[in-house]
Amino acid sequence: MSEEHRRDFRHLFKALELLEEIVRDRHQLNKHMKELDDLTAQVQASNDVAASAVILINGIAARIAAAGVDPAKLAALTANLKSESDTLAAAVAANTVAAPPAP
Repeated sequence: MSEEHRRDFRHLFKALELLEEIVRDRHQLNKHMKELDDLTAQVQASNDVAASAVILINGIAARIAAAGVDPAKLAALTANLKSESDTLAAAVAANTVAAPPAP
C-alpha cells in the first residue's frame, strides 16, 4: 500500500471519528431538548395552579360579602370554598416534585 493510500485512509478514519462525535452530540442535544420540553410543561402546569389560586383567593371576599348573613348562603359558600380548596390542594400536590431523600 502506498503512502498516499495510507494518508487517505487516515483522513477517512478521522472523518468517520468526527462523524461519530457529531452523532453523539446530536443524541445528547435531543436528550436535553426533551428535558427542556418536560421542564417547560411542568412550569406551565405550576403557573396554571398558581393563577387558579390567585383567582380563588381574590374572589373569596366578594363571595363572603355577597352571602351576607344568610345562613343558607353562608353554608353553600363554605361548602364551595371547601371543594375549591380540596381541588387546589390536589393540584398543588400533583405538581409538586418530592424532595430527594436526605443523605
